[in-house]
Order: sequence, then structure tokens, then C-alpha cells
Amino acid sequence: MERHYSISTRKKSILSNFSVTSMLIFINILAFILFSILISAKFISIDFVAIKPANILAGNYLWTFITSMFMHAGFFHLFANMLSLLFVGSLVEKILGRKRYIYFYLLSGILACLFFVLSSLIFAGDMNTFAVGASGAIFGIIGLLVILTPNIPVYVMFIPIPIKMKYAAPGILILLWLISIAGNIPIGNTAHLGGLLAGLAYGAYLRNKYKRKTEYLRRYFS
Repeated sequence: MERHYSISTRKKSILSNFSVTSMLIFINILAFILFSILISAKFISIDFVAIKPANILAGNYLWTFITSMFMHAGFFHLFANMLSLLFVGSLVEKILGRKRYIYFYLLSGILACLFFVLSSLIFAGDMNTFAVGASGAIFGIIGLLVILTPNIPVYVMFIPIPIKMKYAAPGILILLWLISIAGNIPIGNTAHLGGLLAGLAYGAYLRNKYKRKTEYLRRYFS
């Protein structure tokens, strides 16, 4: 019994040395490589991985609410999202704790996908458009920081000066929307908006429930 306890404790200690953010980044990279190989080899189709409104509304490929969060459209897409996740995710993981953070991350990503599907239905968008990427969940993290640490300075893309999170978050969203319109680039803007709204809502909930702690955070990062 003592030996079993010792081994279990050691395993738990090893796992605790890795942050959830690091594990999410590793899973994203691994999933990108694996899915890319399988799609290129035609073992699976993109429908099997990416979220697509037509599929979801038909009740097909419902697991893509999860798989689409861990697939990316290319190396630069993956790199940009993982770099963003590393910086904002690491902070939110410390604020929320490992368990609550992973639940929040996954739920934000799922709600971002749901918002993407519903917006396509409501606004008569292209029901056959695919969406992939961790950015919906990342915008959830950003939305949370807008509420909990609105004045924390962050760097946005290639802008060399720090901008307060409460201004940076909507700025990034608008900038990406303009880029997608001007360049006719398929960016999942509605998924980003859905993730941001999920983060704002959860941040408002935490601020209301833990007033003293969230006020301390707000002042500490001002």
C-alpha cells in the first residue's frame, strides 16, 4: 500500500509540473500534425474535423465542436494562436486554477463554435463554410481578462506599444473583421465574437460572486 501511494504521488507531482496551457499548446500542435496527415492522405475529410454549420444543423459530425478547436488552417494560424494562448492563457490559468481554467477554455471554444453556427443560420451565411482554430477559446480568455484585469497592458499584433486590455480586445476583433473584409480572407469572426462574449459573461459572474478577490486583481494589474 505504501509503495502504491508513493508511485501515485510521484505521478501526480510530475503532471502538476506541466501547466494546463503548455499541455493545450502541445495537444494543438499534435492534433494539427495528425489531422493534416490524415486529411492529406485522404483517410478522413475536413468535415470530420472542422465545424461546418450545414453538418451541425443536420445532426452530423457533432464531435467537431471539440476537434475544430484543436485544428488550424495552416502553420501561421497555429503559431499565432499558440503564441497568444501562451501569454494570455498562462495568466488566466494562475487566476482561475488548473481545473476551472480547462473547463472554461473548453466551454468558451464550444460556445464560440455554437455562435458561429447560429449566426450562419440567423444571418443566412454560407452554411458550407468551415471553421477551425483555438481562437474562439482564446477570445474567451481575452473576454475574461477584459472584466477582471481591464487595465493590464498587452501588445497587439505588430503594434510596438502596449494597449490596455479593455481597448485591445475590441480593437483586435474589429481589426480582424476589417482584414477579412478587405482581403476577402475567411476568418471566423463570429466565432471570435462568441468566444469573447462567453469570456465577458463568465468574468461578470466571477466579479459578482468574488467581489473582493476580483477587485484586488483589478487594482493589482492597473
